[in-house]
Amino acid sequence: SGKKKKPTLKSQIIIDQNSKQIICIAHGKGKEHDFKLFKNSKPHLRQEIKVLGDQGYQGIAKIHKLSQTPHKKPKKSKLLKKPKEENRQLASERIVIEHIYRHLKVFRILSERYRNRRKRFGLRFNLIAAIYNYELRLNSTI
Repeated sequence: SGKKKKPTLKSQIIIDQNSKQIICIAHGKGKEHDFKLFKNSKPHLRQEIKVLGDQGYQGIAKIHKLSQTPHKKPKKSKLLKKPKEENRQLASERIVIEHIYRHLKVFRILSERYRNRRKRFGLRFNLIAAIYNYELRLNSTI
């Protein structure tokens, strides 16, 4: 086909659960795994901070002791009641990050095909995150 086949771009954000403010951003190529992107970005997180991740971050407990990821379903069987309830509780805590991603995707540049220079993607994502943090601060003071 005549399509220019380039891999996607991946972004990872770290937020403060209480203030809902974006603290840290990391970028990588789309084929890079989420957990590898986390390890390569080397965010400086204190050990008393609770880290919530999705299933792409399985194994983060080896790096950060106070972390939580969803339980995986065992092969050829169903998930038990207690792990299922823990997954639901984790999802209810993680919904904040999904809402922030929705706010960022209001800027079409993040939700559709990125057609600009790939080197500038990180800069543009950082600017959009700064606009989000600025609007959040303005709305909290009103």
